[in-house]
Amino acid sequence: MPDAAARPKNVLLIVVDQWRADCLSYLGHPCLRTPNLDALCADGVTFRNHFTQAVPCGPGRASLHTGLYMMNHRVAQNSVPLDARHTNLALEMRRAGYEPGLVGYTTTTPDPRVTPPEDPRFKNLGALMPGWYPVGPWEPEKAHYFNWLRDRGFALPEVPEDIWLPADGPGAGPTRSPSRVPTELSDSAWATECALTYLRGMRGRPWCLHLGYYRPHPPFIASAPYHARYDPADVPPPVRAASPEAEGRQHPLLAYYMGAIKQSKFFRDGHGLGSAMTEDQVRTMRAAYYGLITEVDDYVGRVLAFLRETGQYDDTLIVLTCDHGEQLGDHHLLGKLGYFDESFRIPLIVRDPSPEARASRGRIVDAFTETIDVLPTILEWVGQPVPRPCDGASLRPFLRGETPAGWRREVHYEFDFRSYFGDVHERPLGLHVDQCSLAVIQDARYKYVHFDALPPLFFDLEARSRPAPRPRGRPGVCRARAGVRRRRC
Repeated sequence: MPDAAARPKNVLLIVVDQWRADCLSYLGHPCLRTPNLDALCADGVTFRNHFTQAVPCGPGRASLHTGLYMMNHRVAQNSVPLDARHTNLALEMRRAGYEPGLVGYTTTTPDPRVTPPEDPRFKNLGALMPGWYPVGPWEPEKAHYFNWLRDRGFALPEVPEDIWLPADGPGAGPTRSPSRVPTELSDSAWATECALTYLRGMRGRPWCLHLGYYRPHPPFIASAPYHARYDPADVPPPVRAASPEAEGRQHPLLAYYMGAIKQSKFFRDGHGLGSAMTEDQVRTMRAAYYGLITEVDDYVGRVLAFLRETGQYDDTLIVLTCDHGEQLGDHHLLGKLGYFDESFRIPLIVRDPSPEARASRGRIVDAFTETIDVLPTILEWVGQPVPRPCDGASLRPFLRGETPAGWRREVHYEFDFRSYFGDVHERPLGLHVDQCSLAVIQDARYKYVHFDALPPLFFDLEARSRPAPRPRGRPGVCRARAGVRRRRC
């Protein structure tokens, strides 16, 4: 543990789920309000072009916690095991003398080579990475949260997840109704209470807490009064082609998704395809999504207020980030998938209490950063060596107001689009599971999407009225301009 004579070095890592990077009012969102996070941005550094390395949850969180690209940690999808040889943030913090606590989840499947085959973790979508001490676990099956509701006298329905059905009665997907659970008993309230209980118990000792919020993850329905916080007429409309058919002409994978993504994955009472949602339905969904974000913002404010009230705020490195984004109706898509920025660009706010960081307060960094940079940033701050295999780089120079020489000029991310868990027998587009992958390299001007067994894509992100230059490679490569249909060479 750090020298007892020195001030303690605490770490608060807040990890939200499915939160798009553009959903911060500090970065100019036209209607969303996040006052507590705005205050954190004003007191720290906000990274405008921060990207996860993989989606969905399991791959994205594997990169966050190991500091490795997906091609190195190999967690290609939810339920794909994490190799036991890899270290992670919790294990490294233990080497620094901390006992890291966790509220939430890491969506990790253990290595079957060192785990008995009947271990129940193989029957769940996710479990905890080694090293974390659970102080508010979400898995298995949200049982701890549901038991917390029972302990408070809330009458759960026969199917507990039905608390996220509309309180006003059965609907059909997007709704302005509140959910059946009040905000004081919402999952965001539960996570906050778990965090505050942990922090009260750690008074006087250096601590490390992973505070995970399930929201704004689906179901897209908010508790009162957050359900009515935003008028659908005021939210931004989706960015998409005139029809799902026109959207799908850009690429075979996109055409596949137009007919594959179901609303039932995003609403407890959803019916039909996500691509069939009207603009009014998308706006209603977005209003609920924004309500969930504002609820999380309020509860994060409670945690930050506790740190200030107890004199720990200036002893604590605070990092807020996410596992992945959300399409939210853009490109006629729902969820986290494909090759669009909406799925991979995520928020990152870092508040370094060190005196050297005072000059950078309120700074917005436009340089490209990646989720693999979080682990080395935290470890460097507590004085722990960064593991040699780590693919990321510390962001501390940015926190001191600097821009490191030779910093990366592009981002890299991957997506494995095989079906998984409940759909293991389905083969998208007739491909073998080993062919269901794509990788993206993207800078400020260009974006190249490479597929293992499908045509590649090349975008000129600046030119809207002229063809993009032909990328190097074999003849017959596909190219595209952002916002228009794919052209064949």
